[in-house]
Parts: sequence; structure tokens; C-alpha cells
Amino acid sequence: MVAAMTGSFSLDWSILALSLFNTVVLLWLSFTVLLNANRRNWGVWLMGLGLLAGALFFVSHTAILGQELTLNIDGLNFWWQIGWIPVTVAPFAWYVVMLWYGGYWTAPRSALYYRHAKWLVISTTLVACLILLLLTSQPIPAYDQIVRLELSGALTLGGVPVLFLAFPVFMVACILLSIDVLLRPAVAERVSDLARRRSRPWLLGSACILLMVSLLVAAFIILVVQHAAEQRSTTIDIQIIGLFDFTLALLIAVSSVLLGQAIVTYEVFTGKVLPRHSFFRHWRNIVFIAAGFSVVIGFGLAAHLRPVYSLLLTTLLMVTFYALYSWRSFVEREQFMARLRPFVSTQNLVSHLLNDGDGADARAADLLQAICRDILGTDRAQLTPLGILAPLAGAGLTYPPQSAQLVRPPANLNTAVVELETENFNGYCWAIPLWAERGLIGALLVGAKQGGGLYTQEEIDIAQAAGERLVDMLAGEQMAQALMSLQRQRVMEGRVVDMRMRRTLHDDILPTIHTGILQLSSAAQTRPDVKEAIATFTEAHQQLSELIRSSSTTLSDLSAAGGLRDTIRRMIDSEFAGVFTSVRLECDESDGKILDPLIAEVLLGAVRESIRNAAVHGRGTDTDTSLNLSVQVVFELQKGLAIYISDDGVGVEGGLNSASPGSGSGLALHSALLAAVGGSLTLQSTMQRGTQVSIILGGGDRIPS
Repeated sequence: MVAAMTGSFSLDWSILALSLFNTVVLLWLSFTVLLNANRRNWGVWLMGLGLLAGALFFVSHTAILGQELTLNIDGLNFWWQIGWIPVTVAPFAWYVVMLWYGGYWTAPRSALYYRHAKWLVISTTLVACLILLLLTSQPIPAYDQIVRLELSGALTLGGVPVLFLAFPVFMVACILLSIDVLLRPAVAERVSDLARRRSRPWLLGSACILLMVSLLVAAFIILVVQHAAEQRSTTIDIQIIGLFDFTLALLIAVSSVLLGQAIVTYEVFTGKVLPRHSFFRHWRNIVFIAAGFSVVIGFGLAAHLRPVYSLLLTTLLMVTFYALYSWRSFVEREQFMARLRPFVSTQNLVSHLLNDGDGADARAADLLQAICRDILGTDRAQLTPLGILAPLAGAGLTYPPQSAQLVRPPANLNTAVVELETENFNGYCWAIPLWAERGLIGALLVGAKQGGGLYTQEEIDIAQAAGERLVDMLAGEQMAQALMSLQRQRVMEGRVVDMRMRRTLHDDILPTIHTGILQLSSAAQTRPDVKEAIATFTEAHQQLSELIRSSSTTLSDLSAAGGLRDTIRRMIDSEFAGVFTSVRLECDESDGKILDPLIAEVLLGAVRESIRNAAVHGRGTDTDTSLNLSVQVVFELQKGLAIYISDDGVGVEGGLNSASPGSGSGLALHSALLAAVGGSLTLQSTMQRGTQVSIILGGGDRIPS
């Protein structure tokens, strides 16, 4: 069945290259099935070992090709005898695997079962007998005897080697039976029906090519037997054997590629519901590597290059392929990250919350469109919140946005994707469950893939993670929006209570106290002991007046025409009068923007605390030293509203979280409050060189309002 080197350089090169290619491809497919199967049942083991048997046959085939016919006959005959074991097992393994794929054991009462029950028993008995003959006797002649047409050196029946009589019938029968299984399978529960349907043409094509191989083998054996019986010549032309060998190797290479497409594109033998794109990428790479490797090494062997040159060629080939693989991996990674960028970038949640916008649905719709267009490539999709987040996340989203009415997701959602009947679900093919820690939170329904392809497991995983984030984003933003509205309401209610209290103090209580003081003053002329009570009431009157005056810098001042400049000036004059040696206040012409009451409350509190921190700690222990304050309010294009408060005091060591005295640690609370409304507060200070507090709010034209 195989030829040693024929003497023709091009033919030897081609045969060696095809033999090495088949070895690499079948070996890779074998390990891929065995190592990546979801459940390694006996069918998976049989498929993997069958592929391994094919790879081992081509190992012996390549070893035979590397022998000289006139030298080392013992070594050539060793590989000749060994090679018959895997080539005998392979057709039977293929037949049994096709039975397993077609549902022979999962549907024991099907027509497939009744058609093949007896044939399975016959083929199993026959392969056991053939293997027993190969291990215990010599059912085939040696290789050199085959070339010389001497068939009497083996176990014969009627002058014909027993293996030559049984093997062609056995091989052709196994392939024909496997084709019948593929044409009329039973219902298989192991794999997705969609993947099974789509992989069947590839498997059927591979089986048809294997049938051609088995017929060619049978024809060649018949030709050898006829020549030996008629004694037309003493030897078989080595060129004829070489051409026959080339044809078989080429057909098996095509069959291996078709089988590999079925395995990696649909993963029907690994037990996965959906294939993984990484498998297809690795399969494509291994085909290129096997082709390049076999061509280069085959050339070196056919040309009888010195071993060092073959080693150099192999080294150059390996480095080149690895460099190309690395380059391609980086390119695919960049493309992958570019597609994921809309999902990993910030969604500006705080900014949208502060603007009282209802843009959560719009941003979620944009992200859903990116998922469907750039990742899944689907023609339609529907995101439906379920479970505890459904009341918060809303009814759901569709792609395209103007698509038909929402469809109720199936009730049998679990941890895996669920294949749908398109006619019952408005054209949707798959339901992807979306999960959180507390259970099911939604479902992503997708239609057919554009171009008629099949979704990969990576695409489904990305879509699932992105869908879970969308549902969480919709629910989280609605919840945060409600909390922000509640906080605004509380701030406004606090303002009303504060204004009412100040009005009551100013309009009712202070005049009453003043009237009482006047009445006591008139009584004090006759009763001297009342003077002490007058002094107490007078002091209380002054304290209340100071309290009303010091709290007059309210949030409404920030909405006035004067803006931040006048507000901060009144704050310094009323609360920090006489504290600083000098105060310099600068504000650019962009001042006057009306701020949200909640943001204004936080901003004013941070400014007040920063100035108070400078007033209390700026002089240190020397209360007589000068202390100058500078407040600068600017509207910067990149930063937005920025307020810089600096002094030339003693400075401190540490930052906002420092526990050292005078460090400004009280600003940490205001820093956190600013962060909650989309701002920041930083403190920079150096011993004996002063302190600067930077308050930043918003960015450019995105200042919250």
C-alpha cells in the first residue's frame, strides 16, 4: 500500500509532504477531541483513538518512505507490518463513531438501530479476527515480497493472503455503512441539532472520499493478486506504487480537512452546544503549519539533504510560523479590544444622574446595537429584564430599535443557551440567559447570524456578559436616579426648614426678646436686681443675631446674578472677618452659571471647609504671624469649574487621609461628597510653604447643572 522512495524527485517530494501533512493534522485532531471534550464518554474516546490510529498509520507510512528498498529491509518490513494494525482499526472506528453521532445508542428503537444492529455485530467480529491474525500470525507477505509478487510467504487461502481477501471487503463495508448512517440518522440527544445538521455535509463528504480510498485499495489489491497469479512480471513497477500511494495520501488529506472542519467548526464530538472561534483559528493555523512543515521537510528528505540543512530549514520554518502567529494574535487582540471598548469604557453614570436625564435606555440601546452589529453579527435581538431587576430595568430593548413587539422569553432558561423554534419566537433562534448573584436577571434573544453562519461560544459569552451589564446598568441607574431625587428633595426640604427657622427667629423671636429687654430696662430703674437678667437677654439677642447673619450665605446665593464671586466674598466677610491678613479673590468672566441645588450645597461646603482649614491651621502655633489667602475661580475647558484656595501658612505633611494635627483631614468628607457629584478635591501642602486646595467640578461643557 505504500512505496519507498521511487527515484522521482517530484513524486517522492509530493508523497512525503502529503504523508507528513496527514500525520500532523490527524494527530492534532485526535488530541483536540480527547483534551477538549465536555464529557469523555466512550464515543469521544473512540473518535479520538480512531484519529490517533490514522495518525499512527501515517507515522509508519512516512517511516517506510524514508527507507531505501535495497537497504534495511528488516526496518522497512517492521513498519510495513505495524502499519496494518491502525489501518485495520480506522474504518471500524469510523463506522462506530458515525453510529454514535447518528443516535444509534440514544434511540434504541429507531430505524437506524434495526438497520445496523446485525452489521455492527458482523463488523465487530471481523475486526477482532483481523487484529488477532495480525498479532498472532503473518496474514500478509513482507514488503519486498509484495514488490516481487511473491504472495506465498503469508497465511493464504487459495493462494491469496487472508488479509488481502478480508480487508478490502471489510473496509468498503464499513465506509458504506457509515454513509448510510449519515444519510438517515436517528435523533441524537448528545449534540445541538443545529450543529449536527450543519456538520453532516462535511462528515458525508469525508465519508465519500474515504469510500474512494477504500475502493482504490481494493482495486490495487486485486491488481496485485492478478499479477501474481498470472505471473505477468517478476516485480511491480515502483512508479506505479508511488502514483497509487500519492493518490491515496492526497484523498486522505482532503478527507482529513473535511473532517477537521466538522470537528472544529461545530464541535459535534466535544459535546459543546456552540463551537468556539478559537478552535477554528487554531485549526487554520495547524493546517498552514502542517502544509509548510511537510513541504519543507519533504523537500529535504527527497533531496537527500544533509541532516544539518534539514535542521536549519525546520528551525527557520518554526521561527517564521511562530512570528506570524504572534503577529496575528496581537492583531486579533487589538480588534477584539476595539469591539469591546464600548462595553469596558465609562458610561458617565454620575454625569447623567446629575443632569436628571433619562438617557439610560438610549445608552443601553446603543450598547445593544454594538453587541448585535460588531460582535454577534445578528439580524435581530431582544434584551428582556427578568427577575428582581425587571421592575427597575423596564420592559426591554430590541435590535433594530424599530423592530416588532417584544417576545416573551422561554420558561426553561438555565445556565446554558437554549435553542428556540423560530416560528414560535418571532424569528429568534437562541435564548441567552443573563445571571447575577441572586439568580436570573434577564434573557437575550438573538436571531439568525447574518451570512448564515453559526454563533461561536466566545461570541455568546461576550454577549452574555454585556447583556448582564446592560440590565444591571438600567436597573442601577434607575435606582441611583431615585436616590438622587430623594436626596434633592431632602436638601430642598432642609432649605425650607432653615429659611422658616431663620424667618421665625428674625421676625418673631428677636423682636419678642427685644421687647422684653425694653420692658425689663424700664423696670430696672426701680429694681436693680433686674439688670443681670437684662444682660443675659441682651447677650442671647446678640448671639441669635450673629447666628442669623453667619448663616445668611445660603444655596440661593449661588443662583443669584452675583454667582460664585459674590457668594464666596460674603462668606469670607461674614464668617472669617479679620482672620486673614489679606484676601485675594479672582473669578473669570464665565462665572454666573446656575448650579443644581445639591451640587451647590456640596461645592459651597467644600469651599467653606477649605477656607476654615486655612484659618485654623495656617499660622500653626504662632498666632501673630501674617496669613494671606487666595481664592481663584476659573472655568477651564478640560477641567470644567475649578476653584483653587491657597494660603502662605506653615503647611502640613500628609494628605487628606493623614492623621497628623492640622493636616486638613476634615476635607476628606468633602472630597467624598464631591466625588459623588462628579467632582474632586485634592490638597497639596509643603511644610513652611503653604497649602493649596483644588476643587474641580465637571469637565468642559459637561459641568453638572
